[in-house]
Amino acid sequence: MSKLTHIDEHGHARMVDTSAKSITSRRAVASARVLMSPATVAAIRDHTTPKGDPLETARLAGIVAAKRTAERIPLCHALPLTHVDVRAQVHDDGVHLEAEVTTRAQTGVEMEALTAVAVAALTVYDMCKALDKSMTISDLRLELKTGGKSGDYRREVNQPGTT
Repeated sequence: MSKLTHIDEHGHARMVDTSAKSITSRRAVASARVLMSPATVAAIRDHTTPKGDPLETARLAGIVAAKRTAERIPLCHALPLTHVDVRAQVHDDGVHLEAEVTTRAQTGVEMEALTAVAVAALTVYDMCKALDKSMTISDLRLELKTGGKSGDYRREVNQPGTT
C-alpha cells in the first residue's frame, strides 16, 4: 500500500506541506447539471423565475465559492486564484454549469473548480425551488486539470471506455 499523503505517522489527518514544490500555472474545469421540469426551464428562458435571474446569481455564487474553498474543505490550501469563470447554459432538460479556475501556485485548483460549480448548482436550485422542488443536481465532475507533477487530465481522454 502506498503512503497516504494526508495522514501523519500517528494516523491523524494533516495538510500536505507544499513549500518544496515549484510554483507552476494550474488550471481546472469542473461541470454539473441541474435537471428540472420543462416549465422551470421555460421560466428561466422567459426571465419569470420568482427570485430573479438564477443564472447570474449562480455565476456570482460560484465565483465567491471558489475563492473560499479552503474555508470549506479542511485540508485544502488557500490559493491565490488568478481567474475564476462560471458559465451556465439553459438546455431542454435544465441548466448545465461549468467552472474554470486558474492559479500560479504549488498545488492545483481542482477543488476550487468543483466547489464553484457545486455552489452554482445549489444556487440554481435555491433560485428555482419555488417552481420545482423535484430538481436534481447531477454529474458533478472534474473535466480537465493542467499543471503539476501528476500531469494533465482531460475527462474524454482519461476516462475508461472513452476514445
